[in-house]
Amino acid sequence: MFSSNPPLGLYIHIPWCEKKCPYCDFNSYPADAIPEQAYVDALLDDLTQDLPLIWGRRIESIFIGGGTPSLFSAESIDRLFSGLRSLVNFAPAIEITMESNPGSADAANYRGYREAGVNRLSIGIQSFDDERLTTLGRVHNSAQAEQAFTLARAAGFDNINLDLMFALPGQSIEAARSDLARGLALVPEHVSHYQLTIEPNTLFHHRKPPDLPDDDHCWEQQQACQDLLAAHGYHQYEVSAYCLDKRESSHNLNYWQFGDYLGIGAGAHGKITLGGEDRVLRRIRQRQPRTYLEQSGNSRITSEVELDQSDLCFEFMLNALRLKRGFDTRLFRDNTGLSLNTLLPTLKLACDKGLLDYDGKRITPTELGFCHLNDLQELFLQPRSAAKKPFFESSVKNYSQPKYHR
Repeated sequence: MFSSNPPLGLYIHIPWCEKKCPYCDFNSYPADAIPEQAYVDALLDDLTQDLPLIWGRRIESIFIGGGTPSLFSAESIDRLFSGLRSLVNFAPAIEITMESNPGSADAANYRGYREAGVNRLSIGIQSFDDERLTTLGRVHNSAQAEQAFTLARAAGFDNINLDLMFALPGQSIEAARSDLARGLALVPEHVSHYQLTIEPNTLFHHRKPPDLPDDDHCWEQQQACQDLLAAHGYHQYEVSAYCLDKRESSHNLNYWQFGDYLGIGAGAHGKITLGGEDRVLRRIRQRQPRTYLEQSGNSRITSEVELDQSDLCFEFMLNALRLKRGFDTRLFRDNTGLSLNTLLPTLKLACDKGLLDYDGKRITPTELGFCHLNDLQELFLQPRSAAKKPFFESSVKNYSQPKYHR
């Protein structure tokens, strides 16, 4: 039984990019010409159809991901936000993040995005090593990466995330530290630092995959980089997220705390709590951009699933256990509508294995549990029918690496 609805975010997916990276399994498509105006119209129409699900609720955070959203002009982003503000209420201190790639960084557009209301930029750098950028199929070099950051600062962005990878092909521990050090020298407010993995629906998987470091070497790289992050004042608050004081990503914290979010755009996912009906819905949009543009209204919805008790328990724990400091037990009740008694047998098992600490008020992964997060999360995965797979693809194969925005 829900006493109130969880906080509500908005995710906006822009599916086009200059080139599909061989490691990328997000819903993205290379394009020479992008129908910006038609897509903005479709996004606003898409959101309009969901308004009856969120009457009276305000948007606490927005994330524009892709693809490469910075391929859109500042004028299109401004028109998008003008339309959004006419449809929904923004929280006074709303966080609005937009992803950008260095290859599409433009001073005028950055200023325009900032004037339109974007107040947090996430720059997909991945590496400052030109050789490894080529291996990763990136369309920028290290000089452009640093220039993008400089342009963002000049445009007024005082909240910037850098995406950086480690465990790259042929990368040594010292090379990984050096790569990260170049990023930290820029003093971003937030760093997403994550391991390169080969996903099934990628060019790296379908063709000959690159030779990646073994597990022990990956672990040593991660430890060395975490020490460097800590030495520069960045604290880890989630599996791959590090920030300076009070600069956590509000939007991603809402995901990890199992809050609600609307998802609009080609292939976007959403989770909406209907507190008055004691229901939680998962909704997925049409993936193909052309089809998404051709359709309208609810015809863009390709899947709508009501989460049952086992879904709610597992998906909550899949997300919340990623948080380094764990969570208050009230959060489980508030954001699932279920009693904590539902979890008690599994909580006891996890505590007995030394994977969790539970003091009656707070649930926190131990150091052992955080190091073996897949095993810990899997304890909460209840048997399901063959016809009903978990929402996150990653919950089948790698619990610690769901496809989050950064």
